[in-house]
Amino acid sequence: MTSVSSAPPSSRSIRRIVAASLVGTTIEWYDFFLYGSAAALVFNTLFFPDSDPLVGTLLSFLTYAVGFAARPLGGVVFGHFGDKVGRKKLLVISLLMMGGATFAMGLLPTHATIGVGAPILLTLLRLIQGFALGGEWGGAVLIVSEHGGPKQRGFWASWPQAGAPGGNLLATGVLALLAAVQSDAAFQAWGWRIPFLLSGVLVVIGLWIRISVSESPVFLEAQAKAAARAEQGVKDEAPVVEVFKRSWREVLTAIGTRFGENISYYVLTAFLLVYVTTHLELPKSTALNAVLIGSAVHFVTIPLWGALSDRIGRRPVTLVGAVGMALWAFAFFALLDTESFAVITLAVTVGLLFHGAMYGPQAAFISEMFDTKVRYSGASMGSQLASIIGGALAPIIAVELLKDYGNSTPIALYLAFAALVTAVTVWIAKETLGRDLAKDGAAEDTAVKVTASVHG
Repeated sequence: MTSVSSAPPSSRSIRRIVAASLVGTTIEWYDFFLYGSAAALVFNTLFFPDSDPLVGTLLSFLTYAVGFAARPLGGVVFGHFGDKVGRKKLLVISLLMMGGATFAMGLLPTHATIGVGAPILLTLLRLIQGFALGGEWGGAVLIVSEHGGPKQRGFWASWPQAGAPGGNLLATGVLALLAAVQSDAAFQAWGWRIPFLLSGVLVVIGLWIRISVSESPVFLEAQAKAAARAEQGVKDEAPVVEVFKRSWREVLTAIGTRFGENISYYVLTAFLLVYVTTHLELPKSTALNAVLIGSAVHFVTIPLWGALSDRIGRRPVTLVGAVGMALWAFAFFALLDTESFAVITLAVTVGLLFHGAMYGPQAAFISEMFDTKVRYSGASMGSQLASIIGGALAPIIAVELLKDYGNSTPIALYLAFAALVTAVTVWIAKETLGRDLAKDGAAEDTAVKVTASVHG
């Protein structure tokens, strides 16, 4: 039987699949990042009003972290069913859950209206957001990775990754626009609700696009093989069980690969808002506009890093980002402390360029680590466990370090350490460039075949 991967889809087909994944991930990340921005700017006073500014922000970020805590559970549940019934169905469900929770946040009464019930409801909705996002990432990158052939997989699979800065760009842009046209009092009173309610419109658009795509051919082939095994009386183990029995090394590699990338992103974007507005006492528009510009550059360059990984490998590109981020961590805060908008924007933009070098190849790199029948579970578990020890804690640790030490040096050391963890992980990992995703056995189908099959 001819492997599905040997017959890549038409250019038009892969573009439609990429567009569906990109739009969906942009909307989901818009919802997720919108909370992070609001946590830094208004939730500390609206839902935790009895604390001093930094403590209120810390409590606000704790509810922010709750969303990350739910992501591995979402990864397990969505991964299991995604490996059993398909990528497409689960992507539709994740989009509905995320959009519904975000829209509901825009309708929430504040602490001034219902007291302690307000932060409880906020936390519940944040849990739903995290659960949904835990299943989104794996499905979105896999449905693209599994549709295309190996030669341009890094490029095509990096587009759903661009949904992260795309969502952040959209969320920050809406907040920056409202900050420009509203007074602080109006934004605090009701203006903050508008971006959350806007999510309802975006979800309708995303569903319309996402429903139109076809299921992954690699998954359909694997499903047919599973059905044939079942007819012969061979019962496959649950995907999550098989992942931890046979692919635990790949899960650890995925965690390490995402560790520095995850922490650096939330320090460069979410914590930046706190540092600039609370520590430097600059207008929130300074931080928002800097992130806006940096995210625009980030969005454009992520696919370029993915394309470069198709030429020289996933590992070298990721290493450039990780080592660069470790060094830039110290320059980043020094530049922020100048209090110059242009210099702050430069600091964020260069930081996000290094982040993109880690993030762009990541979708293909992690997808290529796992076999098809456990790929959704393995990729989701690895990425979402990293989000708990990485992104969930990053703003909290950074705020706590700022509160305890009153300067940025410990935060820069924390950021550099995280980037070096990723650098070491990727250095000892196996190259995956060129792997045929329809074939089982990640260990055999790696760099040995790359030179001949891709560059020859």
